[in-house]
Parts: sequence; structure tokens; C-alpha cells
Amino acid sequence: MAQPTPTRVGIAGVTGKFAGLILDSLLEDPRVSIRGYCRNASKLASRYTQSSQIEIIEGSADDKAALAKFVEGLDVVICAYLGDHDLMINGQKALVDACDQAKVDRYVASDYSFDYTQLKMGDHPAKDPMKIIYSYLKEKDHVKGVHVVVGAFMETFWSTYFQVWNADEKTLVYWGSGEEKFESTTYGDSAKYTAAVALDRNAVGLQKFLGDRKNIVEIGQAIEKAYGFQPKLKCLGSLDELYTHMQGLFKKDPSNVFAWLSFFYQYYCINGQTHISNDLDNARYPDVKPQTFQDFLNTHALEELPTAMVDLAKRD
Repeated sequence: MAQPTPTRVGIAGVTGKFAGLILDSLLEDPRVSIRGYCRNASKLASRYTQSSQIEIIEGSADDKAALAKFVEGLDVVICAYLGDHDLMINGQKALVDACDQAKVDRYVASDYSFDYTQLKMGDHPAKDPMKIIYSYLKEKDHVKGVHVVVGAFMETFWSTYFQVWNADEKTLVYWGSGEEKFESTTYGDSAKYTAAVALDRNAVGLQKFLGDRKNIVEIGQAIEKAYGFQPKLKCLGSLDELYTHMQGLFKKDPSNVFAWLSFFYQYYCINGQTHISNDLDNARYPDVKPQTFQDFLNTHALEELPTAMVDLAKRD
């Protein structure tokens, strides 16, 4: 006998841009009731605060009483936290503990990245919290962990932060041979898959989704097809040279995160270690039609690419 679709979904960190995209997907089903958790509900758009499907609980990440009130009676909790190590580790542990005590069935961890489970602790410092929470959930008596991996967000790929697309020079800057694949999924499609997973009681453990997988040459060809010009390709060195470069920046000043973080992401996006296996879960949710690199470029003006990630936060 098929299990009923869960209708009581919690979203922690509900005021974030990714959480908003998940909300939009969940609200398409009128049977779903949603409880959001945040520090300041005034940051939410009126279409959410006025929705009869949404209830908001305010509280901090370490407020045990507020967390207990938030998770009470829920079928699944989606964590959409984004912050420092304290929030991503201790904040999530407090939320996981509350879910376990309240016998919430599943906890969707704040992952939404490449397959960090293939990393060792310390390989990519920004992913250590994910590994810690992945292990922490395995220790719980009741709540089961759900971990959504999607590669790199496609909007982030084109941002100045990621340092691959140079909009001024119309150049793709890369490390390696040029044959290494980038795995990527848009924020919107990642949110749709996360919502679908939340409503699927059978979805536990690692959930693997991808919009596209292409190397830098293929991405250049997609640009030419979308915009009518061939971008320049600029190689900065081998993968070994990238590794040496990023480690040097990290050891020089670990606290200066923005000096080294994008290089760590680039390295682990293309060295194959964190690539998502080919047995993807896309087909389990056929209603989601993920965008490829070509689709994304076809639906964005050239000048919109560097700000696509920032523009997500400007939605009404």
C-alpha cells in the first residue's frame, strides 16, 4: 500500500533566497502546509506571510524552546541555513536534536552542493560542516537524514565570485586540460527537487540530481550558440598548480575566506573526486525539467550572467 504524501513541511532559515524557491514549489500543492522558522519574519515577502498554507515561528538557531515548537507535528524538516561554521554545525545539531526528540521522520540537511561525502575532513574546509552533520544524523534514533547533492549552482558558476566567466573580456578562465567536467544545477531546479524529495516519504539518504555536466570547451560552444560569438578560453595552469595555489592562499590566511574559497570550489568541482555518480534520481521526479547550460544561457541576456545569483534575492 502506497504511503500518503506528507503534508506538514518545516523550513528552517525560511527567509533565505533558496528557501523562497522551495516555498514557491511547495505552494503549488494546496494540500501542503508549511511552517517556517526564522529570526525575523518581517523579511518575508507578503505573499508568504499572507498565505493560509504558511505559519511562521520566530526564534534563534540555539533557542531550544522555539525549535521544539517549530518541529512539533511535522513530517519533514528542510534546513536552508547558510552561515558560518557555528550555524552550520551547532545550529543544525540543535535542529536535528529537536527533530529527533519530536519524532520528525526526516531531516533534509543544508547541503545542496557537489558530493561532499567523497571528501575527507579538511579537504575542503567549507564542506566539513556538511560531513559532520551527515555523520551526526546517522547517530539519531528516529529522524532520518536526507542529503540533496546537485553539483555547483549554475547561477554561481557565472558569478564574478566563481572566477570562471570574465564578462568584460568575454573569456572563460579555467584550470586543467579543459576536458574536466563541471556539474551544475540551477537554484530553481535544485529547489524543485528539494521540494519533491520533502514530499516523498521514501526519499532518505543521498539524493542525486543534475541539470548538466559539461567541460569548459562545451560551455564555450553553448555561449556561441546562445549569443553568436566564440568566447576566448584562458588556461591558468594544471590541476596540480591550482591545488598548490589554493593551499598557499589558505595557509597564508585561513580567515580570509574569500581569498581562497572559490579556488577550492573550482578544484573539487573538476578533479572528479566529488562528481555525482551516473545513477541520478532525476527520473523519480519527472515533473521537474532541469535546465542545461544551454537552456540557462538561452533564457538569460549576456549582461545578466554575472548577476544571476544576486538577482535571485530581488524576487518580489
